Amino acid sequence: MYIKTMRWLLFFWMGAVIVFAFVEPAPQQQIGETSRIFYFHVPCAWVCVLAFFMTALFSVRYLSKKDPALDAKAALSAQLGLIFCILATLSGSIWARFAWGAFWNWDPRQTSIFLQLLIYFAYFSLRGSVSETEKRATFSAAYAVLAFLTVPFLIFVVPRVTPSLHPSDTVIGKEAEFNLGPVVRWIFFASLAGFTFLYYRLYRLGARITVAGLGERSER
Repeated sequence: MYIKTMRWLLFFWMGAVIVFAFVEPAPQQQIGETSRIFYFHVPCAWVCVLAFFMTALFSVRYLSKKDPALDAKAALSAQLGLIFCILATLSGSIWARFAWGAFWNWDPRQTSIFLQLLIYFAYFSLRGSVSETEKRATFSAAYAVLAFLTVPFLIFVVPRVTPSLHPSDTVIGKEAEFNLGPVVRWIFFASLAGFTFLYYRLYRLGARITVAGLGERSER
């Protein structure tokens, strides 16, 4: 009953976000209608950071406890983080096509998120290249912790210290104040909450399947 309730709550919540994102005026009048992608692009980027953080957290716990379930949860969260990172990259590219005339311009923000994708693709390449279960988990956990150290640098630092075509101070201005109007703020934070809950639901579903699979293998 609880799971079904949460599923419907997420469905109606995200449905309302999508409706209001397109019914209300565009969040950036100077940019125009294409600025509506802001309601989806930024939450995708936020969730990928959250997912990669959880990957690092599970990896640290695995290195401490050597529990295979923690390794499986780390890999699951990394998969979800990679999916949301791809969605953030694609949505940013779509916006760039209309704003800058091309899907890809090697802008610092595009370049930094591309490097982030490569780093986490390498995580899965590492997992696929080691056949022994414990070694794979240990090497992957160590890599995941080191990989997360690049996330704040590539996602938050590099785009803000290098010249960029990307709009600056979109959400938070230089005075640490929100640059969003009341309606835009409500839609944006509702979208942020919805995408975060979507990640949580996907993670919980995947974790149940993964842990159940580990239990079956241990019984054989």
